[in-house]
Amino acid sequence: MAPVPNKPGPARPRLTPADLARRWGPVAVWAALCFALGTWTRPLLSWQVFACGLLLAVLAGGLRLARVARWAQDTETPLPLSIGPWDDALAPVYRKLRKNAIEMNHMQQQIDQIMLAAQALPDGAIALNETMQLIWSNRTACEHLGLDPERDKNSSIFHILRSPEFASYARQESWPASLLLHHQSGGHDKALQVQMAPYGVGQFLVVTRDVTQVEKLETTRKDFVANVSHELRTPLTVLSGFLETMREMPEGALSAEQKAHYLKLMYEQARRMEAIVNDLLTLSTLESSPAAEGTPVRVALLVHNAMQQARALSNGDHIFVENVDDKLGLRGTETELASAISNLLTNAVRYTPKGGTITASWHTTDDGRACYSVQDTGIGIAQEDIPRLTERFYRVDRGRSRGTGGTGLGLAITKHIAMRHQAEFSIRSRHGEGSVFSLHFPATRVLRHLPVSAA
Repeated sequence: MAPVPNKPGPARPRLTPADLARRWGPVAVWAALCFALGTWTRPLLSWQVFACGLLLAVLAGGLRLARVARWAQDTETPLPLSIGPWDDALAPVYRKLRKNAIEMNHMQQQIDQIMLAAQALPDGAIALNETMQLIWSNRTACEHLGLDPERDKNSSIFHILRSPEFASYARQESWPASLLLHHQSGGHDKALQVQMAPYGVGQFLVVTRDVTQVEKLETTRKDFVANVSHELRTPLTVLSGFLETMREMPEGALSAEQKAHYLKLMYEQARRMEAIVNDLLTLSTLESSPAAEGTPVRVALLVHNAMQQARALSNGDHIFVENVDDKLGLRGTETELASAISNLLTNAVRYTPKGGTITASWHTTDDGRACYSVQDTGIGIAQEDIPRLTERFYRVDRGRSRGTGGTGLGLAITKHIAMRHQAEFSIRSRHGEGSVFSLHFPATRVLRHLPVSAA
């Protein structure tokens, strides 16, 4: 292999006559003055004057050198003035230092902006060194994992995330897929999607994403599909069973009374499926359509109409009481409000034993809000069941619910209607002592002394 020739270094700048004149000109002038003085006076005096001049020049040079030394300790300050020949040597250095300082400041600003952007990421980011020790983490990662950047710095990630699943995942040679990790932080269980990736030289990046809500939605979706299938399977089984019986039985085997009974049961099951489908369509409409500002609605009229329907459903088995302010109105969507009002009364009729009392109220509260409530003396609800009552198809007693003809979607529809009207839906109940279902509408939607023409 041929030897590689040495590369010549940068050529030294040559001194020009102007540079020589600036550097040695004062000394030459001073020597010429001393020589002229010696020709007019005694030569000894000229050498004394020349020596004194050289001493003063050395002292002046020392002062300039001291000023240059002080400046060298803090090059961010401006270059000193009147430093003689040092000015020519240090001026380019000062300009280069200023340029470098400006570039470094610009680069630091860019780094700060990048770090601020990393802190604002909705996903967690953790930087690890070659031994899996924490170097840096953003705010989201601290929230996800309960990190303290100062306390946990240089700590092993395996001491922070004490999970066998994560330890097995992190020790892989590569990470083509992410890991779903359930982690408890701040007293809450979180579902985190964790992805690792190498970067730089021997460093690793851990990205965390909170998928708790997504997991809950997926669970809700699965439960919803299962519940819909279960709710529709019962009436379909009844219908198909009766149809198969009537098809396979010989002509004349069924009496007219039996046929009428079978047809009645089939009709009831068909109506039940129709009610479930209609409620599902109503829920879909409420979830997909934007909420309207609404128009003035005479709520008292809606309550009166719903009470008539409830009395017809009760068939005289219950006592009904109305406490309604006829002049109190509301700005909203009339069809949605009518559905919510009717749903609460229908539920009260279905779950209140014979002879019970059902009270419907529509009034203002002390804080200026409007409240619609339905109180019954029914079977009541256990405290552990109350938070789940507005879930789709959730029933405290499935057998009793089907016996009363409910679809299991009424309270879910009512909750969505309340949300679209910025209302608060609350349930108070004790098992065996009845329940109170209330809708509290904000004062901004309340209309007092509503004229008759607004109905």
